[in-house]
Amino acid sequence: MKRLLDILLAAIALVLTAPVMLAVAFAVYAYDRGPVFFRQTRIGLGGRRFGMLKFRSMVVDAERRGGFSTSEGDPRITPVGRFIRRTSLDELPQILNVFLGDMSIVGPRPDVPAQRDLYDDEEWELRHLVRPGITGLAQAMLRSEATVDQRKTLDLRYAREANLRLDFFIIGLTFKQIFGKGGN
Repeated sequence: MKRLLDILLAAIALVLTAPVMLAVAFAVYAYDRGPVFFRQTRIGLGGRRFGMLKFRSMVVDAERRGGFSTSEGDPRITPVGRFIRRTSLDELPQILNVFLGDMSIVGPRPDVPAQRDLYDDEEWELRHLVRPGITGLAQAMLRSEATVDQRKTLDLRYAREANLRLDFFIIGLTFKQIFGKGGN
């Protein structure tokens, strides 16, 4: 049921956001003529690796200039990138990851392989019993202000309690975070 709902919601989202996605793609390309998309290896359901898509918000060689996480004022983030990150527009291409089955609309944000060290074996296995999502409990409740421990706790909570009712609650909170607070 959840997979069918993911496909339906992703199809609706793709239709509704297509004009915005085209505008963002144009802005990213026009700023520095580099690639529009960024593909990063992430860990999905059952620990399987996949390439998560985003609109590129950083300079082309950002991975060589720093780690997997960013902070306020990171010089690798482009001016267009600052805007699309603040408004979460950089996440829109992940709708395609939902169609491919790599991701869900709702679930813990997918980890990069380097984040494996944050979990013990039991937590890592639990964390990957659910498909990762475009939005999750940590993002809906704390946006990008969540500490590593808060995110981990909320991700594991979602993995233990996952159900459609919780998914709709998280979707509602996510809209409130993005539109109610203007995006942080």
